[in-house]
Amino acid sequence: MLNELHIENIAVIERADISFAPGLNVLTGETGAGKSIVIDSIGAVLGERVSRELVRRGADRAVVTASFDLDGELERFLRDNEIDAEEELILQRRIGADGKSSCRVCGVPVSAVQLKELASLLVDIHGQNDGRQLMDEKRHLSYLDRFGVPEEMLNDYSEAYDRFCAVRDQIERLRLDEEEKERLRDRLSYRVEELEKAEIRKGEYEEISSRLALLRNSEKLTEAIDNAYALLYDGDENAVSLAQNAANYAQRAASFALELEGSVKAIHDAVFSLTDAAETLRDLRESLDYSPEEFDALESRLSLLSRLQRKYNADEDGLIALLDESRRKLDEIESADETVARLEHELEKEKKSCAEKAAALSETRKRAAETLQRRIVEELRELSMPSVRFAVEFAPVENAEGFNAHGCDQVRFLMSANAGEELGRISHIASGGELSRIMLAMKNVFAENDTVPTMIFDEIDSGVSGIAAQRVGEKLYSVSRGKQVMCVTHLPQIAAMADTHFLIAKSEREGRTYTSVTPLERQGRAEEIARLHGGDNITLLTLASAEEQLEACDSYKKRCR
Repeated sequence: MLNELHIENIAVIERADISFAPGLNVLTGETGAGKSIVIDSIGAVLGERVSRELVRRGADRAVVTASFDLDGELERFLRDNEIDAEEELILQRRIGADGKSSCRVCGVPVSAVQLKELASLLVDIHGQNDGRQLMDEKRHLSYLDRFGVPEEMLNDYSEAYDRFCAVRDQIERLRLDEEEKERLRDRLSYRVEELEKAEIRKGEYEEISSRLALLRNSEKLTEAIDNAYALLYDGDENAVSLAQNAANYAQRAASFALELEGSVKAIHDAVFSLTDAAETLRDLRESLDYSPEEFDALESRLSLLSRLQRKYNADEDGLIALLDESRRKLDEIESADETVARLEHELEKEKKSCAEKAAALSETRKRAAETLQRRIVEELRELSMPSVRFAVEFAPVENAEGFNAHGCDQVRFLMSANAGEELGRISHIASGGELSRIMLAMKNVFAENDTVPTMIFDEIDSGVSGIAAQRVGEKLYSVSRGKQVMCVTHLPQIAAMADTHFLIAKSEREGRTYTSVTPLERQGRAEEIARLHGGDNITLLTLASAEEQLEACDSYKKRCR
């Protein structure tokens, strides 16, 4: 549940702290006062796309902070993202005047993608466009699947379809026309021959470069090594001989002074180290014996490797991988007919598997559709649509396979809002108010299997009035008995049903616009409901009517408990 929301420098809201409660939270106010800005702020802190236009003019940045209850559903996300939360979950979004933003969960920086993943466990926002989305028949199948098809079943079919597509695509790649196949064979053959002839070894380029660097400076290097070797080991008074003599004298002295034993050991170690260094110098000196032919051969080899790397835009590892890949593709072409025959047999197996899984998926969808039809009709009749009929129409997928990425079904919702009318497409029949109620009905039905604790409805009352508005208010209250619900509304029938009522008001000071968010007590609620009924002309009669409406809603709530 969303407990606290802190808004700072978001559009016309300079600062607001809102304490939400369980049950039905309603936000009312004049058009343009900033009601939807509160919802936009919640969307921002939940990872929705934001822009610099959201930041209040003159402010360096905007900040939204929200605190939520912790529950078991969040534990896996917090564990996977190494986030520690104690008594509550705190989300924060900072938006700079330049449009850049940062997100934190319990103080830990997260990406907007991570925040949106977390948001899916916290809040379901029903925006003003959701009703219009209902007219998009491409979405109807996903609505049905969300309602009644196990996710494991959908994933199982999706994996089978991916395997089918992979085999089909491989066959299509192998079925090149003969002219194209010949061109590709020639190109690959030349590449394989060129790279095989080069006999590239991993690390060869670096080895040759190092060897050439030595050979180019061999005279100076030889002179330096010879001098160092002579001083260490080969001269009349060399360092190794001197150190050995020093060791002998120190050993003799140690027989009289035991505290010199450490010095004796250090001198012996130095003798060994000097001897090793001399041998290393000698070995390197011997390796510098070369011929002009070796130098020319190394330069030619390095030139070849450089040319191949430039030609194929790859380093040694890339050239070796390219050779393996070219060999594989050439083998595919050479054995294309045999491979295609084998893959066609495999494709038939995958096609049969897809068809079987699609058929099972279709049966599950049809059973779910029957339940969904009944539940939507029940919900809509409670929303003052007594003659409504709602149906899920199935049609087969029309392609060669008889299935696609979503199965073998095409689905669309049909409805009839009035008695005596035939079922028709929602986009052709439903009015704005009917769309809002259908979407509310679907949200309520889906909520039965949804663990998200908070639902937000931004102007669900579009196109609704009179008794229908009262029924929408009652339905929102019904939903709020199992979840926290927030609703932006212009209708007194919905506002009167609130458990917690906030007034969003706009004012001007010193040429700037400010929006305030105020929780209303009983008297304030009556005045606001009177305003929703009659505008600024609030009289004793409209106040009495508002009070009567509040009492009627209280009675309705008591009957529901």
